Amino acid sequence: MFLVDLKSGRSLFHRHSRVIAVAALAVAGLSVALSVQRFFGGEGGREPDIQNVPYDGRFTFARAKYITGPGGWYYRGLPAWAHGYPMAEQNLMRIMNELSNFRPHIAEDNVYALDDPELCRYPIVYMTEAGYWAMTDEDAKGLRAYLLKGGFAIFDDFRDDIRGAGWEVFEDNMRRVLPEAQILDMDPSHPIFHSFFEINSFDIIPQYYDSGHPILRGIFEDNNPSKRLLAIINFNTDVANFWEFSATGLRPIDESNQAYKLGVNYIIYGLTH
Repeated sequence: MFLVDLKSGRSLFHRHSRVIAVAALAVAGLSVALSVQRFFGGEGGREPDIQNVPYDGRFTFARAKYITGPGGWYYRGLPAWAHGYPMAEQNLMRIMNELSNFRPHIAEDNVYALDDPELCRYPIVYMTEAGYWAMTDEDAKGLRAYLLKGGFAIFDDFRDDIRGAGWEVFEDNMRRVLPEAQILDMDPSHPIFHSFFEINSFDIIPQYYDSGHPILRGIFEDNNPSKRLLAIINFNTDVANFWEFSATGLRPIDESNQAYKLGVNYIIYGLTH
């Protein structure tokens, strides 16, 4: 139930980890029936009903909405941008509420197109399944402006797969957003991995269903790793899947703890840089 140093066997961050474990268990009865089973469908489906909470200065998790490319409607008949929505972010915000005093919105989770000026009210934007991102010119302009104005982007849950939605799609899109940017491999020594919890190895990152190891990459201001990180990229992994299903018992609570640890660090870094 607690985070453990793999070399020494001693518990790390006992208090914080206990809070995470307790908070994760506390969400167990909230919507197990809705999230316990993944099912798959064909092309096309439904767009989720979005009711954005009006801006009031409190932290609100913002998810990026985009046009879904071919093959991206495979999960619950949802467009690729909505995979895991809204349970993943709501559970993460419950954890953040337990660990902090900034009272994030929990049941309210906003969704914005990348060219929506309202997005710039929110310091962090999250995108899932970026391999299915059919980016428009408006997306490229909007995301570029958002990042250069101080926004922080989290990309998660994509991999190279048989549908052709993987790294090349994402990289080509980002070349349109920031033509001058280099996408660099991340190292555990970077401050984002120490902004709240100490993450000293990527080996602690669990894999829900992806094979191989997670690959974490970043885009930096002026391509300088000593400057602000504009975007963190979780490739070949699905960290948010652990947030979404942490209440179901489908995976060990220790694995959900590690995934929450990563999410908490991302949020803290985005709010302080």
